[in-house]
Amino acid sequence: MASTGDPLARRYRRLLRCYPRAYRRERGDELVALLLDTAPPGRTRPRLREAVDLIRNGMRCRLGRPASSTVVAWAVLAAVVCGLFSAALAARVAWETARPLPGRAETGAVFRTVLPDHEPDEITTPSTFFGYYTQPLTLQALDNVLLGDGGEYQQTATDAWAAGPPPAPPEQTLAVAQRRLREAGWHLDQSAAETFDDCADKLCASFVPVTWTTLDASRGDTLLTVTVNSRPEPEYPYLSIALRRTTPPLVLPAAIGGGLLGALAGWLVFGWASRRTEEPHPARAVVKILFGVTLLLWWLPILVAVPSVASHHSAERHPQWHPLWEWLGQPTFSLFFLVGSVSALLGIALATLPRRDADRISTLASG
Repeated sequence: MASTGDPLARRYRRLLRCYPRAYRRERGDELVALLLDTAPPGRTRPRLREAVDLIRNGMRCRLGRPASSTVVAWAVLAAVVCGLFSAALAARVAWETARPLPGRAETGAVFRTVLPDHEPDEITTPSTFFGYYTQPLTLQALDNVLLGDGGEYQQTATDAWAAGPPPAPPEQTLAVAQRRLREAGWHLDQSAAETFDDCADKLCASFVPVTWTTLDASRGDTLLTVTVNSRPEPEYPYLSIALRRTTPPLVLPAAIGGGLLGALAGWLVFGWASRRTEEPHPARAVVKILFGVTLLLWWLPILVAVPSVASHHSAERHPQWHPLWEWLGQPTFSLFFLVGSVSALLGIALATLPRRDADRISTLASG
């Protein structure tokens, strides 16, 4: 047995933690002794190639099924999707480190910067960074979210607007807003205009063109969107502003860390279930089906959402990226994720059933 005081032996044993516990109990001492015998005198650390080989072979050993040619691919799919969902959850939690959304006083001051000597008719101040129809997500709304309305869970903003006859033409309003925002220290992005036909009367007998011009600006951790309406109605605003927070700095490292931990957990759980359900496990076929259902329900929304969100980003200007969970189809396809999670938990529960060979051994031992 290798000496526990040997630093090289200790480091080899740490690397052997990549292997399943049963494998380490059976062959750990033998493998460490072999590694020490082949190491040159005076070495205190494993070579990089040795470390990589031990980690790679150990993680493969955790999957069991040595004759399978596809188990690694299935494990990778499981680990990646678990990592993505874990990263999205960590990113959402990290969003809570952002400063609260601007209050009424700050929003009113920004509005008066954009439109001098005018007060907004109304200001709305959400209580959460992401809301369902701008309101905090509640259990009462969960059924609607699961049944296809999850796309309304979006980033909220503090809004302010003014309705009625505009004090100046839209072009003049926009020019004044740009000048005053620069003077107030805002960084301006390019403005964009969208024109569409609107009904000229209540019967829509004729149409008139209406142009909505938007201007994005940023200052510190605050994003500002100014919208000017070229043909306001009495009940619609001629000018509105929306104030949001930029993505907090902690979101990216939290997503990376959460993703790596989630991927590792997915690989380990998949490996445990794979080893447990090797022949002659009684629920082997059922667990394989449940695992396939889980991967289908978790990956399908991602394959649909990624090209859709990418196309949306390329077609419209965005001051910042959509959050990670929207790229994963969440919570729009949250029902798929929920059913897939139930399928995964049921498969894990069935994997805990004792194997038939273990039952026979127990029977022989008691006899």
